[in-house]
Amino acid sequence: MMVTLPILALLSTIGSAAPAPVRPELAYQLTEGQNLNAFVRNGPVAAHLLLRNGTDPRILVAFPAGNSGVGLWFDRTARATWRLDQPPQPLSRGALHGIGVTASIDAPRLVPRQAVLSSVRFLRDYQAVGTFPAEVGVKPTIAGDTMTWRRTRLDGAPGYDLSLRVVEGRIAGGAIVAGANRRIRVEITALTGETPLTPLPIAQLLNANAAADPAARNALAFLSYREKFLAGSWRFDTYFGRDTLMSVRLLMPALRPVAIESGLNAVIARLSPGGEVAHEEGIGEFAVVANRKAGRAGDAAEFDYGMVDDDYMLGPVAADYLLGPGRARAAAYLAEPVHSESQPGKRETVGAALVRNLRFVLSQARPFAERPATATLIAIKPGRMTGEWRDSDEGLGRGIYPYDVNAALVPAAIGAADRLLRAGLLDAYLSPADRATFQRAGAMARTWREKAPPLFRVEIESGKASEQIRRYAASLGVPAQPGLAALGREPLVFHALSLRKSDGAPVPIVNSDEGFALLFDTPTPADLDTYIGGIMRPFPAGLMTDIGLLVANPAFADTAAQSRFTPAAYHGAVVWSWQQALLAAGIERQLARRDLPPATRTRLIAAQAALWRAIGAARAVQSSELWSWAYRDGRYRIVPFGAGKADVDESNAAQLWSTVYLAVRPPKAR
Repeated sequence: MMVTLPILALLSTIGSAAPAPVRPELAYQLTEGQNLNAFVRNGPVAAHLLLRNGTDPRILVAFPAGNSGVGLWFDRTARATWRLDQPPQPLSRGALHGIGVTASIDAPRLVPRQAVLSSVRFLRDYQAVGTFPAEVGVKPTIAGDTMTWRRTRLDGAPGYDLSLRVVEGRIAGGAIVAGANRRIRVEITALTGETPLTPLPIAQLLNANAAADPAARNALAFLSYREKFLAGSWRFDTYFGRDTLMSVRLLMPALRPVAIESGLNAVIARLSPGGEVAHEEGIGEFAVVANRKAGRAGDAAEFDYGMVDDDYMLGPVAADYLLGPGRARAAAYLAEPVHSESQPGKRETVGAALVRNLRFVLSQARPFAERPATATLIAIKPGRMTGEWRDSDEGLGRGIYPYDVNAALVPAAIGAADRLLRAGLLDAYLSPADRATFQRAGAMARTWREKAPPLFRVEIESGKASEQIRRYAASLGVPAQPGLAALGREPLVFHALSLRKSDGAPVPIVNSDEGFALLFDTPTPADLDTYIGGIMRPFPAGLMTDIGLLVANPAFADTAAQSRFTPAAYHGAVVWSWQQALLAAGIERQLARRDLPPATRTRLIAAQAALWRAIGAARAVQSSELWSWAYRDGRYRIVPFGAGKADVDESNAAQLWSTVYLAVRPPKAR
């Protein structure tokens, strides 16, 4: 369970003898599973403190500046719980910025095992697999009651600092030993020398349509900067293309133009020369290490273009803005210059960069438009197991042609080129050759919409499907009957998660990616009835549970695939908050259509109501990245992801695309 504490309530618990704390621009706390999180932002300081409870205590502070952080992992101990005795206070010491905080833990002894002070990406590596580059290692110094880890960046730039001053207890033999009250109390100072970002205040972020949701507003404020939006904290405190684009699109009804354009500009500034969207950036000391390995000096950013889905998101999201809330300033915005992050020293207009991306889209989509077949679909890149939002190694079920990319995003991107061309917004940026290519976009989009989705169709006879549901339900210890009752005697039909490379066969995993088609396309009424009805069945026939819409259901796959799509897998039978919002926004968009038969509209309204009931049941964790579940006492119950020993990773306490409920709201809230 996640508990949020307003900062003023905490301040009231501090003794009157303590110095008056600074009131930061932004400060809030929440506890999620074993993690106590505290966020603060003020001037050049932005920091996320995480104190890990349980048998593996940890102190970690992540900074949006340079995607940097400091972390200290302790040896295993008896179960222990941290308490914040004084909330994080912003600190600046010359070129270093960070926080000071006082915390205590009910452990008899803490033995520091490893400190990592560097890029958050190296902290992530140590947390996940126990490794980090040897050259960024640092040993502690102990002086009296204080342990300090301090280092400059590898290139000599201002670096990182972590110190623990023992207030209650003592340092003995390199360990911290509790005092007479059996508690350890420490003053923690954490600092980074990376360049601070420029915050976007809430007043510049949100318009009057935004929901009055303090938790989501806090998370969005912490993650929003003029230079870029951050994907999530603590693990992804920097730019991610997909996260930015989907969040901007889903938040668009509640965002001010400056925020929408800041998000789009961050993506545009990081386009490759050929027009691909950057998935992730490597900055700060991560870039220093990467450049050294490549035989280069300096800290020039490294950009990852390994994903394929984000390439087909920029066009649709930009078109929805330029032809929607941004229509009045569309021409002026397209004419604005943007400084390239991927090609330092280069500057081009937004319009020219957008055409570069759409030119890439049309080039990649042309083979299938001319010869529709599995072999001409868009595949993930050679040698990879990932290529879209399910970016863990097993996320696509070992297929290479993702459903969401080919059936929804590629047609939407081609359609965006056609829409913008017909609106005349691209005229100033098209060459004669571009114009000839863009004029074929409408026909290309129709071919993709008609020919790609059927390649992913899975149909299973009801008797066989029922038996598969029973077996899988028994293996998980969940009831099969609700799903069986919803299935009835009709065949089970759904879109596969992906297609395999070897034979083009579908990977038969029910998935939540229908939301992309609903948000960006206009499926036929028959397809809405079939495919939305399919995912809305109770798990394990479909995806619905008491605590949310699962993103994957492997009931109809083989047992090997089922073992890789468990409730402990990052993209397994778990709930991702933004995927529910995507489906909710998509259903609302479809209900705005005027061509739906009454029966289809009725089914969509019922699906909408069921989805919002499930979203409401998980309200306490709505701003989290994802969560898992356990089935107890006749119902599904929320389990924070990362709390279980089998969980392969840890959820972010603040996730950009989980704040989209500020704009995606239940029908009754309109």
